[in-house]
Amino acid sequence: MKRNYRLSTIITVFGCIVVLVSLLVTDMLITATTSERIRANQEDKAQIVSRTVAESQVVKESLVNEEKAGAVQTYAEEVQSITDMMFVVVMDMNGIRYTHPNPEQIGKSFAGGDEQRVLQGKEYVSTSEGTLGDSVRAFTPIHDDDGNQLGAVAVGISLENVEHVLSESHRNIVEGSILGIIVGVIGAVFLAKYIKKMLFGLEPYQISKLLEERSTMLQSVHEGIVAVDENQNITLVNKSALRLFKKAGLPDQPIGMNITDFMPNTKLDRVLEKGESERDEEQTLNGIEILANREPLMVNQQIVGAIATFRDKSEVNKLAKQLTGVRTYVEALRAQSHEFMNRLHVILGMVQMEAYDELVEFIRKIIDLKNQDVESVTKSVRDPVLAGFLMGKISYAREKKVMFTISSDTKIDKEFNVEVSQELITIIGNLVDNAVEELSASKEKKLSLRMKEEKSTLRITISDSGPGITEDNFKRIFDKGFSTKGSNRGYGLYLVKQSIEKLNGNYHVYTDGKGTVFEVMLDYDWMRDGMQNDD
Repeated sequence: MKRNYRLSTIITVFGCIVVLVSLLVTDMLITATTSERIRANQEDKAQIVSRTVAESQVVKESLVNEEKAGAVQTYAEEVQSITDMMFVVVMDMNGIRYTHPNPEQIGKSFAGGDEQRVLQGKEYVSTSEGTLGDSVRAFTPIHDDDGNQLGAVAVGISLENVEHVLSESHRNIVEGSILGIIVGVIGAVFLAKYIKKMLFGLEPYQISKLLEERSTMLQSVHEGIVAVDENQNITLVNKSALRLFKKAGLPDQPIGMNITDFMPNTKLDRVLEKGESERDEEQTLNGIEILANREPLMVNQQIVGAIATFRDKSEVNKLAKQLTGVRTYVEALRAQSHEFMNRLHVILGMVQMEAYDELVEFIRKIIDLKNQDVESVTKSVRDPVLAGFLMGKISYAREKKVMFTISSDTKIDKEFNVEVSQELITIIGNLVDNAVEELSASKEKKLSLRMKEEKSTLRITISDSGPGITEDNFKRIFDKGFSTKGSNRGYGLYLVKQSIEKLNGNYHVYTDGKGTVFEVMLDYDWMRDGMQNDD
């Protein structure tokens, strides 16, 4: 079995190798360059000192007048002490020393054999062994004011001192390299941990496994999935999306194509531009209605692409038709169950108090009220799904202590198909819920629903006694996500607007600060015939 090495181990080992090799090469290059520079600096230092001594009037006068020769020794010793030279020797044209660190050597010939060229007027640097040992020597000729050579100056630096300076420099470089290696190792370890953190603690073999699992998962889901990069080029398409594309007559190899060229109305370019999600958006794909969700792909707060998931809307409609009735009855039962439990508590209390006369009267009122509710709804609406939904809303409003009345100038005696009922429930349900919520802070809590059939139009009017809609919010109430009640709200009236458009209708809103009236006009004939044809 192939061994899987940890990512941190791999990065640390290779990081250390790279740092070590780099520092070794750098150490070799720097050592050579530094050694040359230090040696050159020492030679330049000796040359400067020798030139300075050669220009001294004390030196020149001592070579011309032997009576002043004693002063030059003192001067040479001072220069030697100040500049930390090994020796400062002044000699005449015969190579006889006038100065020397060892006074016993004064008056003797210069030792080393490398002084001949300076006595010929040349300036240079050499390395030789003298009475004080091996040294680097700088020679400078001494001239009088007329340019005649009087003698020469030799300034020496101990070769041992030069080697010591070179050794010190190399040791510093080695210590720096060792420190660099230590820092490099620590850096490699932290880099490995940082990369591991960026990869969510996963090892390379785990990442490859996740990639395979991701690919299998994307290809197995029933929803179509399309992903694009920041340039709107398609980077991923799963099998479900390819099947839907084939059904729509689109190319079966979209990878690499620009999404706008492939699907002109995909709107993923808008998601890339704004960086905002779009949920449950309807879209037409060569005549096929789909329901799409679009999300921007973010990395480090930067948009790097977008992804869209979608399904054939006909499949969603089938599910919706199956769930609409169930959801309606559940909501009605919940409200009625809550109301029934409250009344049972009242009945239990009256029985325990043996207030039988009052109990009879209470039950009679309950029966009368229930009959009124049923009569008000069944008298107005024949469609059982819509009627059951309205019964639930009456109980819900009563639970919130809102007086909710339903009236109809003409009986709605048509039974709608499931899709029409669903849209009517969306319209009435959201408007009623919004009104009940607005009335929670009002002293007068009245809500009315009126339905009227006028020729081929179904007019639905919902009015409340709430505080009304402010002028600032009036133009935005139907915008998706707009709400004055906090985050993750603002979808009710947006869905109402969509449902009205689906039923080929229009609407008006009135508000005067003392209440709000929503008036919805729907095409009755189109609801009965058009929606069925669409099915």
